[in-house]
Amino acid sequence: MSDDSGLSDHARGVVVTTICCLAGIAAGLVSAAYVGTDPAAAASTTAVFVLGAFVIVQYPVFKAVGVGDLGIKDNLYVAFLTFTLWFISYTVLLTSAVDLGV
Repeated sequence: MSDDSGLSDHARGVVVTTICCLAGIAAGLVSAAYVGTDPAAAASTTAVFVLGAFVIVQYPVFKAVGVGDLGIKDNLYVAFLTFTLWFISYTVLLTSAVDLGV
């Protein structure tokens, strides 16, 4: 079964999941580079704004790769998965005190 985009349901799910995971990891790296990894950076809300930007930027990417319109369940999935990967990657960078040198 496929929608107007030409992708099967499975391929569509794989594409959305891959983009969300990569965006979450990238958001974690950008948060660490822009906000920092010292203890004061852990309390900064700027990192959450970086996460929000990465969630929003995904939607034009989805349209570019032919995913089509997303429903409310898909939008919640995108936000949750991006948040989860951002949280994991940024937490690892914070706890290891990595200096990205930016």
